[in-house]
Amino acid sequence: MDRVVLVHIPAAYLNSTPIYTWHGIATMQNKEDRRRSSEKEVRRRMEGAYLKQLSVLFHLSRTHILRVLFLSVFTLTVHNFFPYTSKEQLFCLLSCHKTLVFSSVFCLAVSVFFYLSTRPRPVLFLNYSCYRPSSERRCSYEICEYFLRRNGKFSEKSQEFMKGIYNKSGLGDETYGPNFLFGTEDHATHESAVEELTEGMYATVDSLLKKTGVPVPLIDTVIVSCGMFAPSPSLSAFLVNSFGFDPAVKTYNLGGMGCGSGAISIDLASRLMSSSRRLRYALVIVTESVSLNWYFGADRSMLVTNCIFRAGCAAMLLTNDPSRRSQAKLQLLQSFRTNEGADDLSYRAAYQGEDEEGLLGVSLKKDLIRVAGEGLKKHIRTLGLHVLPFSQLLQYAYNHAAAYVNRENKKPNVPDFTTAFEHICIHTGGKAVIQTVGRLMNFSDEITEPARMTLHRFGNTSSSLIFYEFAYFEAKGRVKKGEKVWMLGFGTGFKVCSLVWKSLSDSKLDVDNPWVDCIHRYPLKAW
Repeated sequence: MDRVVLVHIPAAYLNSTPIYTWHGIATMQNKEDRRRSSEKEVRRRMEGAYLKQLSVLFHLSRTHILRVLFLSVFTLTVHNFFPYTSKEQLFCLLSCHKTLVFSSVFCLAVSVFFYLSTRPRPVLFLNYSCYRPSSERRCSYEICEYFLRRNGKFSEKSQEFMKGIYNKSGLGDETYGPNFLFGTEDHATHESAVEELTEGMYATVDSLLKKTGVPVPLIDTVIVSCGMFAPSPSLSAFLVNSFGFDPAVKTYNLGGMGCGSGAISIDLASRLMSSSRRLRYALVIVTESVSLNWYFGADRSMLVTNCIFRAGCAAMLLTNDPSRRSQAKLQLLQSFRTNEGADDLSYRAAYQGEDEEGLLGVSLKKDLIRVAGEGLKKHIRTLGLHVLPFSQLLQYAYNHAAAYVNRENKKPNVPDFTTAFEHICIHTGGKAVIQTVGRLMNFSDEITEPARMTLHRFGNTSSSLIFYEFAYFEAKGRVKKGEKVWMLGFGTGFKVCSLVWKSLSDSKLDVDNPWVDCIHRYPLKAW
């Protein structure tokens, strides 16, 4: 007698490849079911696309609907009034069509009311503060060389490689390093990393609150960005505990965003405030942990980070309160973000991982410069359409069309972005990055001067570097009221973020400006 065997097959395998058992081969393919399933999937996608198109009509905002309504009524009114040219005829028409006149006035009043009550509030940059450690923390070439030898974890080849990178990096002898470099320990600890971050955050926030005069209870949003260190409690919790923020304060912590997180944090704060009807104040702190991210292996792509990254921190206070306009330095006009993370080369251009010996570090690939250039090209296509004057857009379109007609392989020249901005804060990621951006955008040495001098004086402070660069403009007294400022930041992933500001006052040298005691020495003749 034949034996019957019952085999339990999970539902997840019903549409999979054939399943083989001890007692024979059971083929579970059902072509008809698979065909019906694929047809359902196609219909579902088509319905989704159709609904997405309908959402444009049925999911309009209140402001859009009221604008369309008012425009329709206004057009109808003008159409009825147009044939009547004399005052008597117009007055007669208004008297005979009181309902139409009343509806027009009512729609106009409602439209104006809702427009004023729902339009985005302007985001104002009240003030900022950049951290400058004490002179005992200056990380000169001599101190770096001494640490490498005292540490004993680096081979001669690794030491020579890092010396070569340092000499070509564009960094000077006045950058600042983490605490553990100057102590007796040969490596950083969790405690030393927390100390590095808290001293920078507390100093900048304290200085910022004193300058702005904004009481702590008014601040309802705190955003902290630190790409490579995420302690528990969070860094924002450190600030809440230390400064005694209101229990209703909303805190955000951004991690793993790379050097571009300074601009990204401002973008996040602006979106939270511009969409709010309440008067709000947002405190943004951007910092980085150098201590726990020193690499002690032999992988050269990871050793580069030891040579260019330095300690730094910046704090900014933003608000949507229009009464603070006279006290604010800048107004945020626009922010733009592009992300190339879908491309594998861009995704791994700057990547944290373990080397062959299991040592953790951040690898900066050789493709990083090319990836930065390609990411910037795609980013400025979006940026240029919103900020460039019409003459530049027309010239670019003409050059592009001429190159296509003549079948020339060369690409049209990049538009002149100096026609849109008076001041440009370029990402100060390294000497090669600055040179690549300058070459790609056709920037002169005068335009790249603040980035080059910031790299020399403070090194790569990661997410806070664009604010050290803006402090250079202010120390030189170059920013005048009404001028536009462009801040450009790159981040791991690979991300590009731009902030477009309008100056609300002439710049001045604040007491806590990080350039206050050395600006007279800059710019340097040789870099």
